[in-house]
Order: sequence, then structure tokens, then C-alpha cells
Amino acid sequence: MTVAFVVQRYGLEINGGAELHCRWVAERMAKHWTVEVLTTCARDYITWANEYPPGEETVNGLRVRRFPVSRPRDPEKFGRLQEAILGVEHREQDELDWLEEEGPNSPALLRFLSARRGEYDHFIFFSYRYWHSFHGIRAVPAKSILVPTAEHDPVIYLKIFKDLFRAPRAFIYNSEEERALIQTLSRNESVPGLVVGVGSEVPEETSPARFRRKHGLDGPYILYVGRIDRNKGCDRLFDDFRRFKEDTGSDVKLVLIGASVLPVPAHPDIIALGFLPEEDKFDALAGADLLVMPSFYESLSMVTLEAWALGRPVLANARCDVLRGQCLRSNGGLFYEDYPQFREALGLLLRSPELRSRLGESGRRYFRDHYAWDIIERKYLAVVGRLEGRA
Repeated sequence: MTVAFVVQRYGLEINGGAELHCRWVAERMAKHWTVEVLTTCARDYITWANEYPPGEETVNGLRVRRFPVSRPRDPEKFGRLQEAILGVEHREQDELDWLEEEGPNSPALLRFLSARRGEYDHFIFFSYRYWHSFHGIRAVPAKSILVPTAEHDPVIYLKIFKDLFRAPRAFIYNSEEERALIQTLSRNESVPGLVVGVGSEVPEETSPARFRRKHGLDGPYILYVGRIDRNKGCDRLFDDFRRFKEDTGSDVKLVLIGASVLPVPAHPDIIALGFLPEEDKFDALAGADLLVMPSFYESLSMVTLEAWALGRPVLANARCDVLRGQCLRSNGGLFYEDYPQFREALGLLLRSPELRSRLGESGRRYFRDHYAWDIIERKYLAVVGRLEGRA
């Protein structure tokens, strides 16, 4: 069986989000299928500029076919278009214009899908909101499987996506909340779908002491991992953390790992380390008192699963349905809606090593039972098997 994974960008240098999710799954499923990756020449998700050469290459043993992006995205124009359609009356054509600017536009990729569809048994598309999925699924509807990686943000309410969610042969969802959201919006219950998620490449050994020595850290710290961005709730996290310090006099530090597109406050106990290697990230997770996840919008949150895999508890934004649901199902963390709840939950966790340990162990069991790679692989095989009439 030959299966193509179709994703907006792909490469070893792309270390997060749906693209990393796609790469990990594609590499794992190559044990079971003949796997290829169809993608663009883009590396940067802001402009989609062509940086990889077009054509074929091998990445970690997989054939990757890259197709050029026809034009880069203008971030300012895109921002204006998005502002013009969200929350106000508009035409469907306005949404299609927005999609053209969202990108990454690759007519060459679309032509390949149309011309070579007979060479593949299935196409697994990642991320519903991009040009390649919207047009690609329509090019190969009978062979398409969508991994939507959908978040509860305003874009998902656009009419063009309501129709798209009824087009694939099957869905692979990241969470119960994602499935409920998409089915509520599109009434696509007749389209087969399974909640699967993704595993993670968690090392067998970590060294918190190595992380502390390398970055000159002492004392307790809570950890945020991800893009430092207003869309991830980081501005609110900074405000909540500073108020917590003022109110409690705690000596805890907030350590940030990730690229920043938001100014980080000048505060002696807010420590921004930038983008770090995976070894450092896992050492930091293993040594943290807890992982804090302030994001309003997530479809799964891989770093939350990684924290649980290492037995660390999570403090999450309750206004994100996915994070709240994962905390409830795992019993691996607490959640908060506002600053008073943040103060009480964080204070309780910092005061109680026993509670942190119990929550962390519950999270570890949850990860092992639902997100170990053999379980993820079986679920992908089950989805395809159903389409092939074997399940």
C-alpha cells in the first residue's frame, strides 16, 4: 500500500506544530506502508518563501517531493484580509480570497495530485486551514484522509471550511474536543473518524542537573515551552506570573523555551532561553516543578503530553477546551480561568510536592495508555483498514 502524507512544509529543521506531528507519524507508518511526503519548498510559515529546492530528496529514509510556492505571503495584506472577514458580514468569495493569501499556494502540487492520484492508495492531509488541504482534498476526495489539527479559533467558523469538513473519506482527530467541534460545525458525523493524536520522541534518560548547570539556574521553576506569542496566551501569563510574585513573595522562576514574537518583560525571575535543542527541552521538563500552558487555542499540545510522559504535572488555561479536557481525562494537571484561580492553583502545586507527584504519575499513565507509539500506529492502521474494508 502506498500512502502520501501531504503537508504545508516539511523538514528536520521544522521542530513543532502540525509539521512535526506529520513527520513523526509518516516515519512511524513507513514500517507498515510505502510512505511518501508531498509538500512545498517553504520553510518559513510567515511568508511561505521558497527555501528548499524543488524536486525529490530523502529525509530520514522517506521520499519527499517538494513543489514550489507560486508567490510568497504578504503578512500585512493577510492580516487585513483576516480582520475584514472575522466577525463581520462578508461574501464567500472574501473567504476564498483570504485562503489564497493564507497559502501556501502551490499549483504544481495540485497538478501532481490530480495527475498522479492513481499511484497512491490514500492521501493523508495535515491541517485543514491551508491552501494545500482545501484544494488537495477536492482533487482526490475518494482517497483523502484529513488530520485537521483544528483549534477553537475564529477561522474555523468560515463557511468554506464547513463544506470542507464533509469532503474527506475519513478523519484522524487529535482530541475528543476537536472532533466535537468539527462535527458540531459541519454535521459530518457520517464521515468516519477516530481520535488518535500523536506520540512523542521522549528520551529514556534526562538530566535536570545538566540543564541547571548549562543555564545557571537554581531554585524552583515553572516552565513554558512553545512560541512566545500573544496567540499562545503568553502576555496573560506574564501578567499573572508577575502578580503571583508580588502577592506571594514566592521565589519561583518562570523559564521560557521557544522563539519569541512578543516582547518578554524585563523581570529577574522571567528567564527567556530562546529556542533550544531537544535534549535541553527534555532536561528542562524533567526538572520543572510543572509545565504551564496558557494557550487559548490548541488541538492537542504535544508538549503537554511530553510533560506527562516525564511525570510532570501541568497547569493549563481552562478556557482552552482541549487542555481542560486532557487534564480531566488524565488527572494530570490543574486548570484556571482567571488570575485568582491561577494564584490558588499555582500556589497549591508549589506547596505540595506530593500533589505534583500524584498528578505527574497520573499523567504518565495517561500518556502510556493513549499515546505510546504502538497505540498510535494501530489507530492509523485501523482508519485505513476501515476504508479498505478490513475493519
